[in-house]
Amino acid sequence: MRRSLAGVALAVTSMVALSFLIPLAALVLSLVKEQGVNAAEQRAAALAPVLTLTTDPNALRESAASLDASDYLVVHLPGSGPLGTSRAPATLLERAQEGRESISQEIPDGWICLQPVVLPGDQVAVIENFVPEAELTRGVKESWAVMLFLAVGLVGGSVLVADRLGAKVVRSSKRLAQASHALGRGDLDTRVDPMGPKELRDAGLAFNAMAHRMTELLAVERELVADLSHRLRTPLTALHLASERMAGTPESARVEAAVGELETELQAIIAAARTPLAVGPMGQGLLGAEPAAARPAAGAGAAAGARCEAADVVSRRTSFWTVLAEQQNRSCTLDLTQEPTTVSLSDDDIAAVVDALIGNIFRHTAPGTPFGVQVLRTAQAVELVVEDGGPGIPDPDRALSRGSSTGSTGLGLDIAQRAASATGGSMRIARGPLGGARITVTFALAPSAPSGRRLRRPRASSRRRPVWPRNR
Repeated sequence: MRRSLAGVALAVTSMVALSFLIPLAALVLSLVKEQGVNAAEQRAAALAPVLTLTTDPNALRESAASLDASDYLVVHLPGSGPLGTSRAPATLLERAQEGRESISQEIPDGWICLQPVVLPGDQVAVIENFVPEAELTRGVKESWAVMLFLAVGLVGGSVLVADRLGAKVVRSSKRLAQASHALGRGDLDTRVDPMGPKELRDAGLAFNAMAHRMTELLAVERELVADLSHRLRTPLTALHLASERMAGTPESARVEAAVGELETELQAIIAAARTPLAVGPMGQGLLGAEPAAARPAAGAGAAAGARCEAADVVSRRTSFWTVLAEQQNRSCTLDLTQEPTTVSLSDDDIAAVVDALIGNIFRHTAPGTPFGVQVLRTAQAVELVVEDGGPGIPDPDRALSRGSSTGSTGLGLDIAQRAASATGGSMRIARGPLGGARITVTFALAPSAPSGRRLRRPRASSRRRPVWPRNR
């Protein structure tokens, strides 16, 4: 992780440095070149007034020498040769004399500036000032070296800071991982010292709270097992003594077998109590939820002629889930129709559907995500609508098909779909007003009750109510 953070810092800082260095280097070169050209033009312009006063070669040489450019400042007088070594191309010089045009142009060895001056008699003299290439790039390399040194220092400093931060994060992560491994090996006294960034400190505090809670649960479990053993083995001892006194009688073998069966059952109960509790999403098992294996498969009651009021079952199971909703600060709304909602399923079948759909909300959405449960009555069916404010289901067809594969996360949807199909209904998935998934399970209404059988009517007081967490 340290290498990754250092690599990221190196890449990002290098890109930033290059994005500034390249334009800045070009700007420095352009500024130095512009300053050299401006200085040459100013020297040529400074010599022009002297030409208007005199054309004496000696006086012109002295004036050029006073401008500190005697080697590169040349005067072309009409009718005579240049005063100095000329470097201007003949074409440019002819253009300046005939066209009386000021020329500032780059040539192979540097930069040339030609300034025409009109003399008495309508004659034209040309002042030539040559700037060599070295003058145009003076100090550029030094400036580039300074900028490169600063960039290297900036990149190195950022990598060092990233490495130090990464070391702190890695150290905290390693300690948390070591504590987790120790807890997994059975060391329940292991704890971590929260350190590092806020997120890792929070993770350390959560780990300590989890380890403390596990210790408490195991202590309670050991107490329950000890109490169970004491309370059940005492009557078993009495039965053993009674069977010994009955030795030799026809009933002794039967009593002895019964005592053996009781002992076997006792050992099974104790072993089950010592097995770690299967905790559902967000501690569902600790709240006393029924194990899935204890319920019949969804839709099994339809073939046995079972009937129930769907709204009543939905109300009870939603009330159970509001306990978890309070812990996770989820808002929950419950809307139940006041019309009869009799379907050809058992209470356990409808409860399994409600638990599967609401359980998916708790498993696949973040704490604080709202959800709503609604039971509607149509002419021929009862609709159970469960919606949430989560991310939704992007591919409903795939989500429905996954339930047929072993271990698939779509098993809950498959349970609801099979329960609906058992009554001749259906299930559809869409996006609801809360922004997340809206799952509608349609159950066909049960046939009319046989003559003399009185159907239970729904209680109006439990039909429409919003359920809000108290700690909101």
